[in-house]
Amino acid sequence: MTENLSDPPAARRLQDDPNWLYLLREFETLYRYGSPGGSKAIRAHRRKIRERLSQVIDANPEILPREPAEKPVTAFLPRALDIAARGSVHALSRAFGRICPALTWEYGYEKVPRTLEKKYAYCEVLGPKGPVQAEKLILGFVLFAPRTTYPQHSHHDIEESYVSVAGAWSENDAAVYAPGSLILNNPGHEHRITTGDQEPCLLAYAWTGTQERLVAPGMKFSSTRKIRAAKGI
Repeated sequence: MTENLSDPPAARRLQDDPNWLYLLREFETLYRYGSPGGSKAIRAHRRKIRERLSQVIDANPEILPREPAEKPVTAFLPRALDIAARGSVHALSRAFGRICPALTWEYGYEKVPRTLEKKYAYCEVLGPKGPVQAEKLILGFVLFAPRTTYPQHSHHDIEESYVSVAGAWSENDAAVYAPGSLILNNPGHEHRITTGDQEPCLLAYAWTGTQERLVAPGMKFSSTRKIRAAKGI
């Protein structure tokens, strides 16, 4: 049987690409075996991530190619991967490193503060926009340069968790999170991120919500007035 050259190429699916499949399995391992620290809320969140991710893997979705794109902060990515190779999340970082050339790094905001243009970017690996297609779950990575302050913000109707892969960071000046640690933010939770003086910080993240909200998360920084009110100024 001869192939019709006018036929569109067959869709590439998850099971056709071991690198993408193994990356998602490392996410599943991360959310299965990491400790909830006695928190029922974190335990429930981990279970939700595993269940939704398992459904995606079983569905064998398409991998939609996106145009690879870098941002200035990705100059710190090799160093972040070097640090991660010595840490507790090294298997995830190795799997991530194999698909890095195909990633689309972005800001997520129509107007990015000039102070962040060289300090921050993120890439989705699974979600409504792909590359791995999913409706009710987003998985990705966010990279921060050293000495970064990511302004106060929140995500309405989205439950989000972040796991340190490389580097240390703090949220709302409340604690320092080292590689392997997880933080859970409930929908609407106001938070500000800062990173250390010497090393970049790489976080893996998982967002859950409705398909409508995940397609358009409405990423906005909090107003100065709102920040001052929260601090009692």
